[in-house]
Amino acid sequence: MPLTGSPRARLTGMAAFTVVALGQFLSILGTNMTVVALTIWAWRETGTATALALLGFFVMAPTVIFSPLAGALVDRWNRKLVMMLADMAAGVATAAILALYLADLLQVWHLFVSGAFVGVFQSFHFPAYSAAATLMVPKDQYSRASAMISLAQAVGGVFAPIGAGALIGVIGVGGILAVDLATLALALGALLLVHVPQPEVSAAGHGGRGSLWREAGYGFRYILARPSLLGLQLLFTVGNLLSDLSGTLAAPLVLARTGDNALALGTVQSTGAVGGIVGGLVLSAWGGPRRKIHGVLAGWAGCFLLGLVLFGLGRNIPTWAAAMFLSAAFGTLISASNQAIWQRKVPPDVQGRVFSVRALIAQVAGPLGMLIAGPLADHVLEPGMRPGGALVPVFGGLVGTGPGAGMSLVFIFAGLLGLASVITAYSVRTVREVEDIVPDYDATEERAADTATA
Repeated sequence: MPLTGSPRARLTGMAAFTVVALGQFLSILGTNMTVVALTIWAWRETGTATALALLGFFVMAPTVIFSPLAGALVDRWNRKLVMMLADMAAGVATAAILALYLADLLQVWHLFVSGAFVGVFQSFHFPAYSAAATLMVPKDQYSRASAMISLAQAVGGVFAPIGAGALIGVIGVGGILAVDLATLALALGALLLVHVPQPEVSAAGHGGRGSLWREAGYGFRYILARPSLLGLQLLFTVGNLLSDLSGTLAAPLVLARTGDNALALGTVQSTGAVGGIVGGLVLSAWGGPRRKIHGVLAGWAGCFLLGLVLFGLGRNIPTWAAAMFLSAAFGTLISASNQAIWQRKVPPDVQGRVFSVRALIAQVAGPLGMLIAGPLADHVLEPGMRPGGALVPVFGGLVGTGPGAGMSLVFIFAGLLGLASVITAYSVRTVREVEDIVPDYDATEERAADTATA
């Protein structure tokens, strides 16, 4: 069913992708402001890291669980329409939270429920957006398109924490939620202006057809048949586990060590997002390394060592901000390089199924990290790092004592373990030479066509 008008009446190609990226930037800006505002609200209501960790868990867990089914449906449905439905679902959840807040009925568990609702629909958004980008831009522009996506996220990350920190005292949480709804409407409008082509059916697409459940499992079969892609994504499993385990504690750590200073939290998060902007601008102009795997591995190494370890060692705003800056900059290199590899290797008409399973493999351990982070901090490390605590003689000289010191240890250990995982991945030829071992999807199609006409 057509959305509005004919494809010729709407923008196409790189211009269309730029409009979509701009709309997503506005939506990200509003969403991030809401996340910051509700994080501050939840911390003031509960004062525990566990509550904040659960906020992330209830969004991510449904996203991971529903990914295979979502990917199969994305390949069957109009990808632009899927993106719009996912954005509208987020709007419904935000409107519900706003109504509860204005009625003075909002409780923390409401955020868990709304987060789970949004998480289900977000499992559709990632594969639809990624697969749409593949069809909208030329192959040699994949890295730049991925960098633009990261840049939009980073710019939103800069202004959202500062904006939320400054506006929460003026318009309150309710006003910030209303701004989120307005930016979402603009993102939907941007999608209406563009044409997103549907892919042609490839040989892989023909082979993957069947019932919905068979198609949902196709992504697993595709990746398992290509050990290099599987090994690459297992690195992301480890990386996301350690990043989520520590990153979940970033906001409570800063709030704990600064006496609940919302402006300090906003400053750290915004400065960190500047790193994403710098990384996105550099990659947009540069296009990334010729060997994308080097971008993935070097990015993870920098993120772990100069991001997590430095953040854990820090005891003041400048150090935390510097660590966030570096982590975000390297994160842009990681995501753009990895996305370019997958876009080159997977036929567009099965990218929904394959990319959803790719996301599942990468993120499956993330919710576990979030569940561990809160109780580990609240019941083990934070008590152990209070003055006179059992862990102070061993680690007190490294991170100090008092509120936030125990959470700092999580960052340090996660960073060191992550660095070891990168070194291991680089030593494995199957991962290190993924770009040589797995052929590009168009090369595979050309060989199949030549065989058929021989």
